[in-house]
Amino acid sequence: MPAKRLSMRKIKEVLRLKWERGLSNRQVAEACGISRPTVSEYLRRAAEADVSWPLPENLSGAQLEQLLFPPPPDLPAQARGIPDWRRIHEELRGKNVTLFLLWQEYREANPNGYQYSWFCEHYRIWRGKLDLVMRQDHRAGEKLFVDYAGHTVPVIDRTTGEIHEAQVFVAVMGASNYTYAEATWSQSLPDWIGSHIRAFEFLGGTPELVVPDNLRSGVSKAHRYEPDLNPTYQDMAAHYGVAIVPTRVRKPRDKAKVEGGVLIVERWILAALRHRQHFSLGQLNATIRELLETLNNRPFRKLPGCRLDHFKQLDKPVLQPLPAEPYVYAEWRKARVHIDYHIAIDGHYYSAPYTLIKKEVEVRMTHNTIKCFYRGNRIASHRRSDQKGRHSTIAAHMPESHRQAGEWSAERLIAWAAKTGLATEKLIRTALGARKHPQQAYRSCLGILRLGRSYGETRLEAACQRALTLGSYRYKSIESILKHRLDQQPLEEQQELALPDTHDNIRGPAYYH
Repeated sequence: MPAKRLSMRKIKEVLRLKWERGLSNRQVAEACGISRPTVSEYLRRAAEADVSWPLPENLSGAQLEQLLFPPPPDLPAQARGIPDWRRIHEELRGKNVTLFLLWQEYREANPNGYQYSWFCEHYRIWRGKLDLVMRQDHRAGEKLFVDYAGHTVPVIDRTTGEIHEAQVFVAVMGASNYTYAEATWSQSLPDWIGSHIRAFEFLGGTPELVVPDNLRSGVSKAHRYEPDLNPTYQDMAAHYGVAIVPTRVRKPRDKAKVEGGVLIVERWILAALRHRQHFSLGQLNATIRELLETLNNRPFRKLPGCRLDHFKQLDKPVLQPLPAEPYVYAEWRKARVHIDYHIAIDGHYYSAPYTLIKKEVEVRMTHNTIKCFYRGNRIASHRRSDQKGRHSTIAAHMPESHRQAGEWSAERLIAWAAKTGLATEKLIRTALGARKHPQQAYRSCLGILRLGRSYGETRLEAACQRALTLGSYRYKSIESILKHRLDQQPLEEQQELALPDTHDNIRGPAYYH
């Protein structure tokens, strides 16, 4: 960058502090109240002009200025060479290409060419005549901007005639403006993630950064400096090796690229759909794909080529390759390991190492698997089950003698139940004996016994007696009896329902004597 033009007095002070006092450039900058690059620039100019210290006594300020800032040669513009600003603009989108580098190449080709300050100023003037979406500086393959269009598209149900409004996802490459769009039923997390996957496949690779607006599906908590990403969104980004950098709150320039892309999609695709009828999402997306191809092949008005040409020249060569397998949608949830060393997910219980009892773990859920993580390390993996109230238990997760870290045991639960009454004790024994592993019943038994704190031990004993008569020993049954005060109503004389004495998964009450 060119140095700021200072007074001759300050320039002399810079030279004195550097050459007479031997200060560093940083110290000189601090003493004179200027930047280090400015100090370096004046020292470079003095060296090129063969100026030394001390300055000659007969050297005036005007003469020193003439030495440091010689006037440019009086040549016509054509003799100096006028840069090709379109080529400069295209070159700037390449990786690691700077305006200073392009100016140096320009001066090598035109030794009498313009200075760097003129070069920068006139490039900015030329760039200012471009559309905003065109003139922002984005490196090749660096950023993919994503958002939803503000307008929806109606899709008609052939059977009922009902109209469903489809959302339109838009993705725009920063350097080339190459655009992708598709329709989905919602802006929910599964659709948001799925649209990203299909956008990457459309591009044939992945960029370095994905820049979403602060959409709730992708950003759990908007923040100016450190927005919290949805764990599933972050998981998807890690799979594809991209970084998610949401737009900053109240920073419209961050959104200009994608908003410009959304506006173009609305004008050239959605507007073209306004008189067409679609009867399925697949049919709508087929139409969008046709119009998208036309849009990406449409020539620019103020730049040579089209979006597809620029994408092939700039973005495509530097995109990261797609992984061998596409991302499998997964949701994340937090769960606490209960005293029976199981976690509850959608009504089914999955085991975790007993050493993590009462600890909070992260759970990654796909359509087929449940994986548990503690402090970033995977500690359990299960096949997902839709059987509510059942258990998936890995033997390695169980402690020796089926004890809960020395704290909980079947014997302790039975002893607690005995303090309440015979019916409560019998019900707890029955519940423990009904499981292949008694530990699978700890959670239910503990819940039953704790009902005594809310309703009193007398009512709990009566409720357990009624439950045994009815042949039920589930927590919800006993809770319902207490909640509806059925334990306080007369119990009809009937024989207690007999439970089977032998079964592959039942140990029987005698096991605990």
